[in-house]
Amino acid sequence: MPPLVGHVNPAVGVAAELALRGHRVAWAGEPELIGRLAGAGARVFPCAGRRAEAAPVVRPAHIRGPEALRFLWERFLVPLAEAMAPGVTAAVERFRPDVVVCDQQALAGGLVAERLGAVWATSATTSAEFTGALSGMPKVQAWLTALLDGLRHRVGDPASTADPRFSPHLVIAFTTRELCGPVSGSHGRFLGVGPSISARPDGPDFPWEWLDPARATVLVTLGTANTDTGTRFLAECREAARKRSDRLQAVIVDPEGSAAHHNGNGNGKESENENAASVEPTPDKDILIRPAVPQLALLQRAAAVVCHAGHNTVCEALWHGVPLVVAPIRDDQPVIAGQVVDAGAGIRVRFGRVTADRLGAALDSVLDDPGPRAAAGRIGGSFRAAGGSPAAAAHLEELALEAHR
Repeated sequence: MPPLVGHVNPAVGVAAELALRGHRVAWAGEPELIGRLAGAGARVFPCAGRRAEAAPVVRPAHIRGPEALRFLWERFLVPLAEAMAPGVTAAVERFRPDVVVCDQQALAGGLVAERLGAVWATSATTSAEFTGALSGMPKVQAWLTALLDGLRHRVGDPASTADPRFSPHLVIAFTTRELCGPVSGSHGRFLGVGPSISARPDGPDFPWEWLDPARATVLVTLGTANTDTGTRFLAECREAARKRSDRLQAVIVDPEGSAAHHNGNGNGKESENENAASVEPTPDKDILIRPAVPQLALLQRAAAVVCHAGHNTVCEALWHGVPLVVAPIRDDQPVIAGQVVDAGAGIRVRFGRVTADRLGAALDSVLDDPGPRAAAGRIGGSFRAAGGSPAAAAHLEELALEAHR
């Protein structure tokens, strides 16, 4: 696994299901992060470290489009693969797994497994690369192919031709075609299992008594990797929610305290302690700002979600039948936002230019129009039918059996 919360979390449920079925499970990745998400009892072979985990955070906030893609690959994914390769090699040689499960962005997993002759499967935490996102950009695709070829020669088997993002044995995608649409290209055995929704270690405390059952609850979150970009956006969200306080409450996830620049009475004066609202419940009855929330539990009470179109957040919301307002920032988020809109489950706004009025109008639409909620419910139904973590575990069992035949 790469040192990214949104990539480890889906695998946590699959690992737990495999353990329940009597299998031995070990992890290769950043021990502190995996231990926090998978539980203190998880066996972790260390690979790379905090330096790699910090890389996405220092990416300049203004980078978008192809420039962001280049930064992601050249400054994070490829260096991460090179840093992880020795640890992955040691893990495979010591643990001797029947199947290696490789996150789509932990490229060392597939490359090392292939070099050592191990059977491997892809854990795909985003569907963007399966839907032809680069099909209209042949030069970008050629550049990426050359980049992966160079990486393979350094840490993998130079004679191989498999794309390390897509195992030829099995690709487990935490989505369904009801959301992602048709899958393009050849990705071996592609199985959409829906999101991995499972019990997780205890999350942060939350003042559940603050929620007003007479008003809709709106969750606003930009995920764990975009806290450096969200100050203006969260401020607009706060204003939009304030104007609708007669009908909704907003829970704003704000790890950096950037949304807590004003006190709760709407007079624009600075709070005496700007970060206090991000740590403790504010006395504000309309807007609650927290550094973190128990997202899965809160989604059971939410009427709408405003987010960056991160794959996990989108799928967790849709699992609960909650419609979305999506404001993609970069990477795969524009593709995922397009999937939400195409499926009818939400409305897209422009992250960098949206105003409180535009956000408010989008919120009004997803709260008042039954269409987005019905679409969210339909997609959520497809997620549950796909099987989630148990289905993923069953497919991995089948792959292990095939490897022994």
